Amino acid sequence: MVRTTRVPAALALFTALIGGAGAAFGVAGCGKEGSPPRKGPAAGTLPDYRVARGFRLPASPTWTRARKRGHLVVGAKEDQPYLGERDPATGVYSGFDIEIARMISASLGLAPKTVRFRTIASANRETALQNGQIDYYVGTYTINDNRKRLVGFAGPYYMAGQSLLVRHDENDVHGPQDLAGKRVCSAAGSTPYQRIRADYPKAVLVAYDTYSVCVDNLLTYQVDAVTTDDAILIGYAAKAPGELKVVGRPFSKEPYGIGVPRGDTALRFAMDDALEAREKNGDWKKAYEATLGLSGVPAPTPPPIDRYPAS
Repeated sequence: MVRTTRVPAALALFTALIGGAGAAFGVAGCGKEGSPPRKGPAAGTLPDYRVARGFRLPASPTWTRARKRGHLVVGAKEDQPYLGERDPATGVYSGFDIEIARMISASLGLAPKTVRFRTIASANRETALQNGQIDYYVGTYTINDNRKRLVGFAGPYYMAGQSLLVRHDENDVHGPQDLAGKRVCSAAGSTPYQRIRADYPKAVLVAYDTYSVCVDNLLTYQVDAVTTDDAILIGYAAKAPGELKVVGRPFSKEPYGIGVPRGDTALRFAMDDALEAREKNGDWKKAYEATLGLSGVPAPTPPPIDRYPAS
């Protein structure tokens, strides 16, 4: 049968390409060892960000602590190709979100190379910001009113939209209207999971802690589709273009922001200024083209900054 011969190879390819992130979570980590060329940004192609000299932000307690320690601590994802990905061999993070974090560090007067990244799961983002575990968070973090009650947001710096990832040989799913009776995987408690449950109740929802496990299950025919933001899915599809594809048009708007401690308005406004300046001087586009742009999707126009007032 086609499935029994091609699925292990497909899963092995995907697992190797993402550095084994999916296999690390056990549920679907049955791919064989392999070492195809790693697809992703090369260090030499990444932009350099000019560090702001003499920058001071004494009104920000977060910035003040970071300045004293000599570096910023940034929360990120580690299993999202071209967005936030950690090489298990070197520990180096790469992707568009990682570049956003580095350019912000430069604008805050701290060299990008000094940033220390820390993997934080989606469910723990607010807690990590509230207890000072990280200084800010850059990792496909959608701005919404519920989250604004818990943390602050700079940006948005990118506009994503919920979409669907399916196997390349899938011809029955073209959009969310086709999900009745289909097994659809998403991250537990995520906005995409909640939207499918509310708007498309005939879909059979499956949840895991990470999207990489969802993708492993898609490749092994345990689920029929994976749903989350199109930017994330485009990255996975680009890693295994012969096995995966994104279908249909996005059916939501997901403005990505930089999460900061809620009371640190000075830091949030300084980051808004930094994003605006980096978009104008071309750094934002260069960062996109060196990372997420490798998926083949051209750079979009950045969304307008939302400078909402302090509360």
